[in-house]
Amino acid sequence: MDAIFEYFSRLASYNPLIVLIELFLIGLVVYWTVNFLEGTRGERLFRGILILLLVVSMAIKLVISTFDFARLQYLYSFFLLLVMIIAVAAFQPELRRMLIRIGQTGSFGSSVQQQLSKTVEEIISAVKALSDKKTGAIIVLERKVALGEFVETGVKIDAKVKAALLMTIFYPNTALHDLAVIIHGDRIAAARVQLPLAESGSVGGSLGSRHRAAVGITTGSDAVAIVVSEETGTISISENGQLDRYINEEVLRKRLTSAIIDENSLLDKLRREAEHKKLPDAANREI
Repeated sequence: MDAIFEYFSRLASYNPLIVLIELFLIGLVVYWTVNFLEGTRGERLFRGILILLLVVSMAIKLVISTFDFARLQYLYSFFLLLVMIIAVAAFQPELRRMLIRIGQTGSFGSSVQQQLSKTVEEIISAVKALSDKKTGAIIVLERKVALGEFVETGVKIDAKVKAALLMTIFYPNTALHDLAVIIHGDRIAAARVQLPLAESGSVGGSLGSRHRAAVGITTGSDAVAIVVSEETGTISISENGQLDRYINEEVLRKRLTSAIIDENSLLDKLRREAEHKKLPDAANREI
């Protein structure tokens, strides 16, 4: 017990600001690693190794400080080296994937664009499959105007956009198949979302509630809505309150790329230009 109290008293003597910064940096690395490994077999392995390393490290340190085991302390350094070697071997596929991603993108900014491109392809795959099966669906892509008030009306999901997941959500007679799905970035924010309906005359008398909801949500926001007709399998897309029907895969890809990827690239470019303009002013002020 004395060793435990001594250990925590020694921690209390450290500079709190330095400790907070170190803990923040460690947490940031762990969060980035878990986020990178999410959905892979390495995710659970990494968590298991992390927990084991923390428990064993604290136990060994307490034993060494209590009984002054010099040889155990000497072996402890080899234990950490062994853990590092095992981690490199265990996470070889994930490390290779990380290095390939860094080599391909060249920067983390372009990695975001790549992820959005994958999101577009996942949405297109899901929409095409739903259209072939004549499964009704409405998918809303959030842009600059937040749709939080509508997300609150549905069932929150917060999962990466995957074609299989979208197809499962809209599968007939399931709990979430009715109403809309809202996508924020590369994640499905919520399903079974209630959307405002446009006036029936604004979309034509033959169109149903899904098309009216698509026009309604895009009239009051800058969102983009994709609709799959349950009767005909026709794909429609609504933007700025305008509904375009009979959309094929090529047109859908162009519209989604323009709405999501190109706009994101433009915002990044404008942000960088604004920062670049501020730099000379700041330098002049310092002079």
